[in-house]
Amino acid sequence: MTFAVAWLAFPVVLGLVCFGCGLLLEEVTRRRLPVLLLMPMGFAFVIVVVQLATISDATAELGVPAVVAAAAAGFGLSYPWGRIDPWAVLAPLLAYAVYAAPVVLSGDPTFTGYIKLDDTATWFALTDRVMEHGRSLDGLPPSSYEATLAFNLADGYPIGAFLPLGVGRALVGQDVAWVFQPYLAFAAAMLAAALYVLAGTVLRSGPVRMVAAVIPAQPALLFGYVLWGGIKEIVGAALIGLLATLVALALAEEEGPRDRDLALIAVTCAAVIAVLSASGGVWVLGILLPASVLVLRRRGTLAVLRGGALVAIVAAALSAPLFAAGGVVPPTSSPVTSDTAKGNLVEPLSRLQLFGVWPEGDFRFEPEDMLVTYVLVGTVALAALLCLVFAWWRRATGLLVFVGGTVAAGTAIVAIGSPWIDAKALATASPAVVFAALVGTGLLAAGGRRVEGAVVAALVCGGVLWSNVLAYNEVNLAPHDRHVELEQIGDRIAGEGPALMTEYEPYGVRHFLREADAEGASELRRRLVPLRSGRPLRKLATADIDEFELAGIRAYRTLVLRRSPVASRPPSVYQLTSRGRFYDVWQLAPGLEDSLLEHVPLGGPGEPAARPRCAQVRALGRRAAAAGGQLAVARAARAVRIDMVAAAASQSQTRPAPGMPGAVYPGREARFNATVSLRRPGRHLIYVRGAFRRKLELAVDGRRVATEPHRLNHDGYHEPVGEVELARGSHRVEIRYRPAVLAPGSGGPAFPLGPLYVVEPSNPRVDVVPPGRAGRLCGQRLDWIESVSR
Repeated sequence: MTFAVAWLAFPVVLGLVCFGCGLLLEEVTRRRLPVLLLMPMGFAFVIVVVQLATISDATAELGVPAVVAAAAAGFGLSYPWGRIDPWAVLAPLLAYAVYAAPVVLSGDPTFTGYIKLDDTATWFALTDRVMEHGRSLDGLPPSSYEATLAFNLADGYPIGAFLPLGVGRALVGQDVAWVFQPYLAFAAAMLAAALYVLAGTVLRSGPVRMVAAVIPAQPALLFGYVLWGGIKEIVGAALIGLLATLVALALAEEEGPRDRDLALIAVTCAAVIAVLSASGGVWVLGILLPASVLVLRRRGTLAVLRGGALVAIVAAALSAPLFAAGGVVPPTSSPVTSDTAKGNLVEPLSRLQLFGVWPEGDFRFEPEDMLVTYVLVGTVALAALLCLVFAWWRRATGLLVFVGGTVAAGTAIVAIGSPWIDAKALATASPAVVFAALVGTGLLAAGGRRVEGAVVAALVCGGVLWSNVLAYNEVNLAPHDRHVELEQIGDRIAGEGPALMTEYEPYGVRHFLREADAEGASELRRRLVPLRSGRPLRKLATADIDEFELAGIRAYRTLVLRRSPVASRPPSVYQLTSRGRFYDVWQLAPGLEDSLLEHVPLGGPGEPAARPRCAQVRALGRRAAAAGGQLAVARAARAVRIDMVAAAASQSQTRPAPGMPGAVYPGREARFNATVSLRRPGRHLIYVRGAFRRKLELAVDGRRVATEPHRLNHDGYHEPVGEVELARGSHRVEIRYRPAVLAPGSGGPAFPLGPLYVVEPSNPRVDVVPPGRAGRLCGQRLDWIESVSR
């Protein structure tokens, strides 16, 4: 049901709201728009209206009913019967399908960009907050969620891109995580719709206009950014396309732009600024300045000054919430003009990516065959230049304004921005270049050069689609079932915080567990959770609960811990309240909060238990007796470890992972065989450390136990891959790592995999031992020993 709601109901509901709002604008301004432009126009209207509502906590929740009422009024006042052609419908639908494919074909309503960039977790947090409270942080207890919001909202981060997402999420009743990717695809559809109308100013053929809209809506760099969760880039590109189309239609009027045109342009300018803040002003000026020059030549200085003042005043008034929040330059972790601010980039991106073709699965790297890349980029460049020549000859001023203005604005940002900002500008500007190339091929064909036009169009389309197929093949899909479990945990422990996660899981602490005031030990946080060494846990890292100082742990009422075959039990003051496939939830036991006198962890990384020295045990027993307490001990289940290097079959294409004992990098296909000896019968869990992109098949004694596809983790995490009932004795374990297939995310570089663990489910029981019998614990394999007052 979630899948259908996310990918079918959500876009339909949001589309109806936007369409209705577009109808209302059409009626209010008395400016009859092409029907395909009504939804993008309504999209901009939704951004502006909801941003006005979020100016304060008291009015934030009025945003959704306001735009729903506006849409209802639009449908009540007007309905555009018979004003659309089938190619116009097909263009946004195809764009939506292209962007939907990496998730839809996975079969889960998940999102992309997992472990590549954690910004999406912040987008979830912002959307959750602003729709209910605007930018207010009043009443938020300390947490990673609160710290995230304080860094962004309090310093004026632009929220425009998140507002239609928040409206659609509220109307379909789904968590924002499950409709985020459909929203990005919806924004791409808005871009295609605007480009279809713009192409119609110079092209007559419906199929040609469709191609000239769908392909430019997915240039390689923009597509790659969307697979990273690039919400501002795709929404910004859609609104810039809408602005250029409105300007083109206004310039096509015999009398020039009229007040009704200027009103729609002003609303769209405000929406662009709401999404992109200061850089949005650069994009707006890139479109409006050349348009103003054309108006100046036609109607004189007074018309330009009057029109410019009208647009500026209305846009500024509608942008008041952003300016009031100080959002001229959004907060960043590094200066926006620094040459060293690369974000998640490896190196500054090639400027050639502006041309929409980059046949490489990860846009941060150079394609293997640069000669082919140069040929394809050169083809796009020549076709775009041809388009500009034709446009100049035909006086297609709207087309010239869009392409020239967008490229100029993007170039200006690149000239002064950091490499990270440059990459965003290149992604946002790239649709204009590909659009020009395909319009140029259409004009070439319309001029009688059909074969030449078809060949060039095929090269342009083929280059873009080839690039995106490679990106689709390497997409990082978030683990839907694991996040669903976090969502359910968040519902159960809401109000029972503060909570702690000892793994790096930003989607947990910034979003799913936000109502429990969760913090991550290696995340943004307000409390320091030091390791026993006194140092904090580095970002992206995980650590066993016993590796942290006890005082730091006990500040948290609830612990949400990733299950692992080598995990320690939390101190005895915590009791297990729920257990899932991926997470255990522990909470401070009522009445025992102050019973812990001393906690002595045993074991170490990768091995939670050890045999304590007798002197150590007896000394602890004497201290417990002196305090009138007892000893408490926890025992860890023994995990059977399988070295993947040793288990690799002779025909396997694997290589050892340096610095990671028992782990391998699997090649195109890999097989592993091992024999394990179990001391006791019963249910056993099987875990593998690491991550894998393709399908992993597990069999025990010739019987298939599990098939797991595409499981991603940061380094140091263990993934459950099977559960099986086994008898005492020896068992044959077989693993097969399948070759890449057409499934999304099945290609790309391999992650370290291994070791494999077979372990009984851990027993959360704590045994109490009188201090006088402490000697009996000598030589026993224990997780930890405590001195307790009970």
